[in-house]
Amino acid sequence: MTAPVILWFRRDLRLSDQPALAAAVASGAPVIPVYILDDDTPKHRKMGAASRWWLHHSLNALDTDLRALGSKLILRAGKSDAILSALAAETKASAVHCIRHYDPWWRNAEKAVMNGLSEGTAFVCHDGNYLLPAGSVTTGSGGQYKIYTPFMRALWQHMPPPVPHPAPTKIPAPDNWPESDGLSGWNLLPTKPDWSGGMSEMWMPGEAGAQDRLAAFVDKAKFYDEKRNLPSVEGSSFLSPHLHFGEISPAACWHATMDQGGSVDVFLKELVWRDYAQNVIVQMPEYGAKNARDAFDKLPWRDLSDPVVQADFVAWTKGQTGYPIVDAGMRQLWATGWMHNRVRMITASFLVKHLLIDWREGEKWFWDTLVDADYGSNAVNWQWTAGTGVDSNMFVRIMAPLSQSEKFDAMHYIREWVPELAALQAPYIHDPDEYGARPKGYPRKIIGHKAARERALKAHEIVKG
Repeated sequence: MTAPVILWFRRDLRLSDQPALAAAVASGAPVIPVYILDDDTPKHRKMGAASRWWLHHSLNALDTDLRALGSKLILRAGKSDAILSALAAETKASAVHCIRHYDPWWRNAEKAVMNGLSEGTAFVCHDGNYLLPAGSVTTGSGGQYKIYTPFMRALWQHMPPPVPHPAPTKIPAPDNWPESDGLSGWNLLPTKPDWSGGMSEMWMPGEAGAQDRLAAFVDKAKFYDEKRNLPSVEGSSFLSPHLHFGEISPAACWHATMDQGGSVDVFLKELVWRDYAQNVIVQMPEYGAKNARDAFDKLPWRDLSDPVVQADFVAWTKGQTGYPIVDAGMRQLWATGWMHNRVRMITASFLVKHLLIDWREGEKWFWDTLVDADYGSNAVNWQWTAGTGVDSNMFVRIMAPLSQSEKFDAMHYIREWVPELAALQAPYIHDPDEYGARPKGYPRKIIGHKAARERALKAHEIVKG
């Protein structure tokens, strides 16, 4: 009997344009697909609650898709290297195939898996979750890029990526399947209470859901630059969680949209930004926890152990700051696990500069509540906003949320997510305090914009000097 090969799924939960799957099938050996719920390897970076909700439904969809091709998904929980070593020994597997990941804990896990397998079992990592492998785009002297724009220009020279490969029509199955955990036993879904109703209404995790999102976006891609900054307009692709969980490849997104014309290049550069974020964390694995600019280690963030500061932070998380655009974004995040990109910048800037709360506190909140919570992208975006990143906005450029709300016509967005203000018209809805139009049920501003700006600039003086 031919020895089987193991296909190790992580954040690559698709069958189309899946190079590890393609290689496993091409080997001619029976294929054993496995997903390991590994909370030990990432430690404090284990998936947050919103991501776990998504994972449950994505794994269920993947198993359904595998069964349609004569296969199925084996579920195991534990440390990846120990599970794969035991499973390879149990099944006498000749190889383990996977797609390479760049999160620091997954890079460590890949080394541990390679070292833990017996001599007769090969470990084969494939590229395929990004446009190009992290670290492969280098400067003229062979160094790594740290700044986005030159990185983007260099990567662009290699585009378009290879044409995506279709899913196999059949996956060879082993004569005997190893035992599998039951998905429901992993308790990935919230129950007491079940807060996932808004996410269930908005999302369909899985490869079919990803392809539906892409199909719905293709004709809109040419208008991306005009509409992506308008929270009240559905100008986003809504592909971020599908890309994060690998339910669709960036190459598939690129090829589906690249000929649309208009401002489609702006969307394609968002795909490049994903690659850039991985490039950063490969060079600086602690980017999610450490300022890239050492000078910011001196910045006097407000102490979260102070009850007043804690109350401010809680008000931010609950969308009770008195700034309608900020509150709308934070409530959208809680309800759907997602937030409009422009509003992400506004809410992040508000926490860091208006409330003077360390960006890492916001990053942790987003990690738990976003369905597209990605270590590289989350860390790079927060450090860009905070001014602490290797490539970032200047700290002294303090975003004015009230004028941002009016500039980007967020009235309908605010009405949807802050129903207390639904009766207000523009311009009153953007700043009800200023116009004396604040309803009784809506909080006063947690701090005035001028006072917040002055406090932030004063704190920054310590960094400067």
